[in-house]
Amino acid sequence: MAVVFDTALARAARSAVPLLHAASPERVIAWRSGRAIRAREFLGEVTALAARLPSASAAINLCEDRYAFLVAFAALAVRGQTNLLPPSRAPHAIDEVLAAHAGSYTIGDTRLDPAPPHYLHFDPRELADESPQEMSVLAYSVVAVGYTSGSTGVPKSNPKRWEKFSISSAHNDALLRSLTGLPYNVVATVPPQHMYGLEFSVLLPLFAEAAVHAGRPFFPFDVACALAEVPAPRVLVTTPVHLRALVEHAQELPPLAAIVSATAPMPKELARAAEDLFAAPVQEVFGSTETCVIAHRRTAGEELWTLYPGVALHPQPDGAQVEAPQLEQPVVLADLIELSGDSHFRLCGRNADLLEIAGKRASLGDLTRRLLAVPGVRDGAVFQLDQADRRGVHRIAALAVAPGMTAAQILDALRAGIDPVFLPRPLKLVDALPRSETGKLPRAALLDVLKREQGPGTGDR
Repeated sequence: MAVVFDTALARAARSAVPLLHAASPERVIAWRSGRAIRAREFLGEVTALAARLPSASAAINLCEDRYAFLVAFAALAVRGQTNLLPPSRAPHAIDEVLAAHAGSYTIGDTRLDPAPPHYLHFDPRELADESPQEMSVLAYSVVAVGYTSGSTGVPKSNPKRWEKFSISSAHNDALLRSLTGLPYNVVATVPPQHMYGLEFSVLLPLFAEAAVHAGRPFFPFDVACALAEVPAPRVLVTTPVHLRALVEHAQELPPLAAIVSATAPMPKELARAAEDLFAAPVQEVFGSTETCVIAHRRTAGEELWTLYPGVALHPQPDGAQVEAPQLEQPVVLADLIELSGDSHFRLCGRNADLLEIAGKRASLGDLTRRLLAVPGVRDGAVFQLDQADRRGVHRIAALAVAPGMTAAQILDALRAGIDPVFLPRPLKLVDALPRSETGKLPRAALLDVLKREQGPGTGDR
């Protein structure tokens, strides 16, 4: 029997598109220590690194410097290799991804000891000064595989094609252009391996007239220094955890054109405080590893989310089906939504967050929001225990960071707005929550901390 190929698919697989949008040799791609790295230098380093890569189908990109990550990401893409982005840098996570991609290797910009398997080390500053070549990427090639965080289960892989990234990046760029009005410069506190960090601090310089700071500042003063190293208009790409630290420290920052936040729900009070302090709009973006960003809102004054062009949501009993131009096929998320017209929706929590105890209903998201609203609570999370009590009820627990307070004081404050059946018992005070690099709180990590910290002062009364 003759094999019939999809000619449209075959043409797409063969079609090559430029690596860089608006590839003027003088366009600034990145900033490192206050120095502009222009397209000609970037392309020269990509050319040199691409020539050094071994023959393989994929590599785990472990670069910590954001510009080094960008160079490696591009070099892999032009060689037809896939950037593998594990959910963490833990050895077991790296080993699992390598095992799932036979013949793959690891690449990074730091000398690791012990080094991960098949490790290729490089430093962009030590790459040979190659004459930049005209570089292209196959539009239909899989240039990245992102993994879900595993916060609600086992991490799942999500292949991403170049042509689909170009669509989602155009939407992200349009959002930022509406806020800045000019080519802009991004400083990000999130890792480039995370899909949100990849979208807003790696892909934008490739698909738009944007530049990124090479660092990944963590502490408030470091964020201020990084922002001072790039010219206006400046965009800060961050998380609620980092933004809360900036607000609580009343950190003085250079003028900002916009602040973008994701990875965790943004309390409206925090968004308003940040806008007042930094005189810049706070845009919260909504998406997932599976879908990329699909919606946004200015949280300080908007409850409804605005969908990106071409995106459609279809509510389902256990979540929402997403159709978007950057998706190969519809994706079902566990988020519960209410539509408001064709382009807006209200987020009602996640299916896994809904609770029903003694015939009463609540959500873990709302309970956590109320915990964070207690004066003196700097961070916190409410979650449900795995084991049922003698009555068959899965009790509610909480961890809170609240220096100078007692668990009893927090519970007394919660009683004013929470039904007694949903009061967290135990409630344990800790120095810090087990947040991931992006500020997420894997449920397993919360349970481990609670198990480790059980004892006097749990608030179990």
